[in-house]
Amino acid sequence: MQAQDYSLKEMMAIMAAREIKNGDIVFAGTGISMLAAAAAKNINAPECVIFFETGAIDSAIEELPLSVGDPRVMYGSASNAGLLEAFATMQNRITGDKVIAILGAAQIDRYGNLNTTAIGDYHQPDIRFSGSGGGCDVASFVPRCIAFMQHEKRKFVEKLDYLTSPGQLQGGGSREAAGLRPGGVNVVITNMAVMRIDSESGEMYLDRYYPGVTPEIILDNMQFSVDVSKAKQAKPPTETELTTLRQKCDPQRLILG
Repeated sequence: MQAQDYSLKEMMAIMAAREIKNGDIVFAGTGISMLAAAAAKNINAPECVIFFETGAIDSAIEELPLSVGDPRVMYGSASNAGLLEAFATMQNRITGDKVIAILGAAQIDRYGNLNTTAIGDYHQPDIRFSGSGGGCDVASFVPRCIAFMQHEKRKFVEKLDYLTSPGQLQGGGSREAAGLRPGGVNVVITNMAVMRIDSESGEMYLDRYYPGVTPEIILDNMQFSVDVSKAKQAKPPTETELTTLRQKCDPQRLILG
């Protein structure tokens, strides 16, 4: 049964959780990415493995941590190691296409390249962010990445102010030509839609738009155009998904607010 009342943050968390399958190895960060991983673990992918850059691997996430440095990420984990072990897990070729990472960014372009470094000129920026923080490594090595974005023109840009984390670079096989493994952002979850990256062209296209939103509204909030011909309306969260998200994953509403 579909739920009638839900927030956009709840919609985004559920849409991301649906991308995670049993057997996936999920590299999660702080905030909504952690909530999405917990939702997947408790709803549709109980056999996924969640790990964090601080070294907790296969965490139970019985209580939502405030950050990746929160000791609660260690509860029920198979291993509590460190940054080296976490990134070794992320880059392990044996896992094949099972690793999936969840990222955020200040800017994204049509090829899924991300900027988390600066807005404006790098040497005299209007805004300076924390930088890569491992994001470049994740986008370079992980075969599948989900990016959380607010759907605004200032964020979906024709040209990044700074390239922090590589997507498909200029598309058309340019990522592989640069010596990078196949991977990078392949799904973009926003407060309006789900965007995907085409495997051949390397360009973004509209896959799903949320109830009450149209493809035209989505395009109006981007600096570049994307293919909308395959787009369909997304299925809203079900009652079961929302109940689990609210009562099991984030009962204190640390992320949901």
